Amino acid sequence: MANWQGKSQASVTGYQIFGFFIKRLGVQAAYFILLFVAFYYFIFSPKSSGPILDFYRRRLKFPALQAYRLLYANYFRFGQTLIDKFAVLAGLQASFTFEFDGEQHLRDIVAGGQGGILLSAHAGNWEAAAQLLNRLNTPVNLVMYDGEDVHIKQYLQKSATKKFEVIFVKNDLSHIFKINAALADNELVCLLADRFLPGSPTIVEEFLGEPARFPEGPFLLALKFRVPVTFVYAFKATATHYQLSATPGRSFNSRAGDSVPTIARAFIATLEEKVRRYPAQWFNYYDFWKTA
Repeated sequence: MANWQGKSQASVTGYQIFGFFIKRLGVQAAYFILLFVAFYYFIFSPKSSGPILDFYRRRLKFPALQAYRLLYANYFRFGQTLIDKFAVLAGLQASFTFEFDGEQHLRDIVAGGQGGILLSAHAGNWEAAAQLLNRLNTPVNLVMYDGEDVHIKQYLQKSATKKFEVIFVKNDLSHIFKINAALADNELVCLLADRFLPGSPTIVEEFLGEPARFPEGPFLLALKFRVPVTFVYAFKATATHYQLSATPGRSFNSRAGDSVPTIARAFIATLEEKVRRYPAQWFNYYDFWKTA
């Protein structure tokens, strides 16, 4: 897979099967089925396995045997994030526990009254994190591409009791006005700053030792809106326990010398630290370092 195409490889049938097990038998039963599903992808999905193995071997310098073990763990963890997302959206939040390192930083942003931008990545489980952020007592908005199959979206909407709003990225840039309105109402806006669609504006910065392309948009918005920006993540520490984290809020201003690259580099530094700590929870199944 040379580029990300804006949608997952999941099918509505897969969601329905796991949804049945989650609702009838619980999360652990779904995890058991996932053992075999992950093995299938481990054996029969070379297009996604290649980039992940390259990530472990060339970027994180793991020996071959450890890289293959992490590859299976990666598929299993990715399946768990989908199961967890479904379970949390279905109201089964009590199935999980979590710790929040830096929650006060988000509370400080809310208390500031300007709204705030949360930058994250396709590593860990950011959708489950957004659901858990309802304890901050302010609306949370996820900005995302509208690329999923219509039947998947209908099934998830039918099954979900989500506690966050979704702002879909549109070609007419209407999402910019929705982001502006949310921030004006002191709401939190979460953007994923590691993927882009072909043709979108990008910047090239060093990531894990080599140049990689990142979307320009999230960092440009963080610069233009001049509201506090924090980098947030949610990783599975155990099967049912999440470790959430947030950095202190910081407002960026071009008049003070800040720029899109300076924000990107600050974000990338935190992302590097997280993927080194949780290597099995990096979920970009394409050549991330392809800069041409």
